[in-house]
Amino acid sequence: MAARRRAIDLVLPHLRVLDGYEAVDPPEVLAERAGIPVSEIVKLDANENPYGPSRRVAEALASLGDVHLYPDPAQAAMRAAIGRYVGLAPEHVVVGNGSDEIIDLLFRAVLAPGDAVVNSVPTFGMYEFTAQVCGARIVEVARDRAFAVDIDGVLAAASEQHAKIIAIASPNNPSGNPTSLADVERLLGSDCLVIVDEAYAEFGGSSAAALVPERPSLVVLRSMSKWAGLAGLRVGYGLMDAELAEVLMRAKPPYNVNQAAEAALLASLADADALQKRVRQIVAERARMHGLLDAIPGVTPLPSEANFILCRLPEGRGKDVHERLAGRGVFVRYYARGVLADYLRISVGMPADTDRLIAALAEALSEH
Repeated sequence: MAARRRAIDLVLPHLRVLDGYEAVDPPEVLAERAGIPVSEIVKLDANENPYGPSRRVAEALASLGDVHLYPDPAQAAMRAAIGRYVGLAPEHVVVGNGSDEIIDLLFRAVLAPGDAVVNSVPTFGMYEFTAQVCGARIVEVARDRAFAVDIDGVLAAASEQHAKIIAIASPNNPSGNPTSLADVERLLGSDCLVIVDEAYAEFGGSSAAALVPERPSLVVLRSMSKWAGLAGLRVGYGLMDAELAEVLMRAKPPYNVNQAAEAALLASLADADALQKRVRQIVAERARMHGLLDAIPGVTPLPSEANFILCRLPEGRGKDVHERLAGRGVFVRYYARGVLADYLRISVGMPADTDRLIAALAEALSEH
């Protein structure tokens, strides 16, 4: 009898060789690696909000009832609350299990195998990862030395490669610089779906959201992970043309946002003023951290409109300094390839976290 095929033999070839997304480790793993208690680590590697969520979130979760029932598949309460927050009608809103899910839904709705996505690198890794899952092609256009988008290069690549999607993170991750609304308007002159990922918009103050009703090829992504402190509950949303939103609402898993995430989102938006006060505290600490980093010989912090700072280190020291910081219980993000080999991305934490970071970084750089 002939041997039956293994399950792996049925998997699509491009998924068999897929590189997984490089996510950060949880605190307990980092603490074990450093050989110290969890309470002693300084976790500045994932752009998480050091203040956590609104107090109203804990109250909403504590009083959560009817969890034996499915959540609302139409997302009516969430779409209405988000619409009020951003100033758009609810029909422009789709809520996801993190904004990562909205990226996944958009890419699967638009891309066929072999279609092209133009990506301005270096940037957030989910665009490349999700395109690969869809069997699409990534067309990379390098950002300039200041990490600004090469608008002419992106438009040329989109035209030459007959691209379906242009993805732009603004402020960019990991560099923290925004893309101007004038440049977004230029990109909207292409024949592509233009996705502007504004996960960090609350820390910078600029947004393309108001353009959505008049520009049907624009999608703006937002996250509740950063400014609202809900990273562990996974809730984000997309703002888009109403017809596209209707397609995604039909194509998404029916109960994609659970009751806990919905309750947390609604409680956060009801307490937006208090959360914005925390945002201002993070922005103030960002400025202080930037000044302290700039005072360390050999360290060049870049301007940022996000809740992190990208720092250039002396040539060839990126990996070494990253490891020395980890040995001291201070964890930041390191990118081992390409132009970022000598850079570290450092999240803004509490003032005490900044002080630990600065002391550890100065020590690490002084060692050889």
